[in-house]
Amino acid sequence: MQIIDEIKTQRLYLDGAMGSMIQKRIADPGPIPEELNITHPELIGEIQGAYVQAGADILVSNTFGANAHKMAASQYSVEEVIAQAVKIAKAQHPRYVALDIGPTGALIGDIGDMTFEAAVACFERSAKAGAEAGVDLILIETMTDIVEARAAVIGAKRACDLPIVASMTYESSGRTLTGSDPETVVTILESLGVDAIGINCSTGPEEMLPIVEKLVDTASVPIVVEPNAGLPREVDGQTVYDVSAETFSDIMKQIAEIGAAVLGGCCGTTPEYIAKTIEKTRDLPLIKPWERPQPMRIASTTRTVTLGTGIRTIGEGINPTANAAYREDLKKGGLSVVKQLAIEQKRQGADILDVNAGLPELDEAETMVKVVHAISQVVDLPLQIDSTKPEVIEAVLKTYPGKVLINSVNGKQESLDAVLPIVAKYGAAVLGLALDDSGLPKTAEKRVEVADKIISTAAGYGIAQNNVAIDCLVLTASAQQQAVKETIRALTLVKDKFGVPTVLGVSNISFGLPNRRLINRTFLTMALAAGLDTPILKVGDPEMMNTISAYKALAGIDVGCIDYVAAHKDDKQKIEVVQEEKQDAVQPQSENQPEPTDDDHLDLKQMVVDGLKEEIVPAVKKKLETCSPMDIVNGDLIPGLDEIGDLFETGDVFLPNLIFSAETVQNAFEILKQHMGTESSVQKDKVILATVKGDVHDIGKNILKTVMENYGYEIIDLGKDVDPEVIVETAVKNNVKLVGLSALMTTTVKNMETTIQMIKAADPSIQVMVGGAVMNSEYAEKIHADYYGSDAKSGVAIAEKVFG
Repeated sequence: MQIIDEIKTQRLYLDGAMGSMIQKRIADPGPIPEELNITHPELIGEIQGAYVQAGADILVSNTFGANAHKMAASQYSVEEVIAQAVKIAKAQHPRYVALDIGPTGALIGDIGDMTFEAAVACFERSAKAGAEAGVDLILIETMTDIVEARAAVIGAKRACDLPIVASMTYESSGRTLTGSDPETVVTILESLGVDAIGINCSTGPEEMLPIVEKLVDTASVPIVVEPNAGLPREVDGQTVYDVSAETFSDIMKQIAEIGAAVLGGCCGTTPEYIAKTIEKTRDLPLIKPWERPQPMRIASTTRTVTLGTGIRTIGEGINPTANAAYREDLKKGGLSVVKQLAIEQKRQGADILDVNAGLPELDEAETMVKVVHAISQVVDLPLQIDSTKPEVIEAVLKTYPGKVLINSVNGKQESLDAVLPIVAKYGAAVLGLALDDSGLPKTAEKRVEVADKIISTAAGYGIAQNNVAIDCLVLTASAQQQAVKETIRALTLVKDKFGVPTVLGVSNISFGLPNRRLINRTFLTMALAAGLDTPILKVGDPEMMNTISAYKALAGIDVGCIDYVAAHKDDKQKIEVVQEEKQDAVQPQSENQPEPTDDDHLDLKQMVVDGLKEEIVPAVKKKLETCSPMDIVNGDLIPGLDEIGDLFETGDVFLPNLIFSAETVQNAFEILKQHMGTESSVQKDKVILATVKGDVHDIGKNILKTVMENYGYEIIDLGKDVDPEVIVETAVKNNVKLVGLSALMTTTVKNMETTIQMIKAADPSIQVMVGGAVMNSEYAEKIHADYYGSDAKSGVAIAEKVFG
């Protein structure tokens, strides 16, 4: 770990761009520039040697695309290319050599065709080859999807014990392509045990400033920053970047002052950029944000919740013991009810969802994984996994892409030794119950002793205190009245001594008593005042949620009472009654309440917005009994797509949501087509999509394809590395009026321009839209594209404009 120790004592410097440097020397480096390590080793060595001369401490191997997926058509193996790349880098005598690992170019998991395990295996192979070649660290960079970044980190850790830096690239929205914000990225990557976290590519250094600030504020590991030299543009037939080395280095000085520990460059940067950056930053003091204490954070892939610094609610509704409809649906192999419960609890204000899937007649581990998977597709709330079984906990942690809170462990040594190693292995947070072999201690002081044992034992397993929460436990007041006061005292003692998040299952207090809601909300008020910050409760109960809202206002948590006023300015008693009745119908809490009927779930538009892919099929069939197919299309499906599109554009939902909604509509169309005659009765507009010659990155194209197909367009997908002649011939032959071209590599933008010229020469009426990480509206105009699409939704909008 020598390099990581050094990073924490002095600033280090990475090299700059490789691709744009190659482009200056070779007009067409081919779709796999990593092959140049073997065919043109002297060229790669010359470029890297210049960076060493400029002062770079760390050379990054020319292996960005050296993985089995991207090199499937290569005449060389991944191992051959990586070994040669590392040999070239070492020959330049840098202080350190990093193995560069870029994305596969495929969509991973639920939104793509490559499974998570396949991605892990792909990255493991590359990392193993790098370790065997003798690199000093693994640099995972330019990741657009936190799920793929997680796969890369896991693969690298399986392959070797080298230090790992994981770097993401962000959109202009300040989030990654699939919607992760910097705080969420840090939470998830740190839970995996990476040694440093970075940001690179996509933008110039100035645009990175606010993201770097968020990374530094959140992280407890060093931050690595590698900006582009601004945006590319065409000047006299050459690709140049709009940020000079002087300006670049001035802004990199600001980035260093914010707290970045490692500086380098990405697309468009040269040895001059690195030299000037070193000159202006080498004497700046090193800020050490990793020395600051951090709170507990848990996260989904797009949302992080901080515990212990405010009031956060955990929704208790996903429990088959308390919910008959959920229980019966699980027994039938269904997941519809749990999706509805998750969606409803999010709307009711839950910050976290407690997830329980324990039924004696089912395989709990298998069921829990399916339930967690289903919930993650429809809501973005972080999860609390409610099981004491180690095999269930581990099954979830292997596949869940976020950071969860495990409920729970207790003070029994057997429980600690069974659960804590799994928590440590996968980087989760854990809830400790203040009971031990003697049961629940009668006094508050004894509960504090149990909490101390849990926290200290967790530390022995490498679990930091900010990843432990404590549940002081609630006994029913009807049987253990004196224990109520001890629980309240324990809350205060635990919070004062340890400062960790405190959790209580509030409704346990009222079992056996009349008017349980009165007891619950009164106890909740007492507990909040004593130090409870994370109650587990029925979030659909307006009285409980209003109690929390009022407490925040009175305790000064809600500064200026702004949230309270916004939430309650229009309150009327009758509204609360209606909301309560609706909650009782949707979220049954006892076996005596009826299960929902089919008619309760025929809001097809909302199903589209929520991405209920399986559930929409029977709902469409039911609605066809009273509505025509076109009424459903025009009255439900299209409005649903429009709404999710609007939410995507405003940043309220993210790319996976857009894809899930599009696939939901596709499933509905499959049913409707059976009632609309033949498929040919609906004429579809044809669109060609292709990644241009020399470029093997097709993730953006594939996303656009998925979304456009489900908006009703017929997509002719020509794949990646497509010759201009093939695109032109296909467009003319099929009378296509819109062609979409994608490019990620700066070295292939010239081929995009050539393709556009050939299309226009063959048929000037054909419209061309372009997109990709290296593109922007100005550049699109310069290469004579008709449209620039920044994302999948804008691609659909362009198609709507072209076809009317």
